[in-house]
Amino acid sequence: MHSVQTAIGMVVKATAGRDKDKYFVVVKVDGPYVWLVDGKTRRLIAPKKKKVIHIELTGDILSGIANKICENKQIFDSEIKSALRNYNESNGGTI
Repeated sequence: MHSVQTAIGMVVKATAGRDKDKYFVVVKVDGPYVWLVDGKTRRLIAPKKKKVIHIELTGDILSGIANKICENKQIFDSEIKSALRNYNESNGGTI
């Protein structure tokens, strides 16, 4: 199974469904499910509910995003989109 625990603010990669191979940020964890956003197609107003078994955990947490979510501060889709873009560029992938 997974050696890393799913956490709010973690960058994950979808491994199944129409979102396969896309990166997302976890905004909520509830047992076997997580709610994912990317700021573009999956926005904060309508996050994607996905089973943990259908995602690949990167182990990387976007601490600025995670802190805002945990402190119930306002966060914008543009912040998430930008953070994912920066994460992706620093890891040599494509979103």
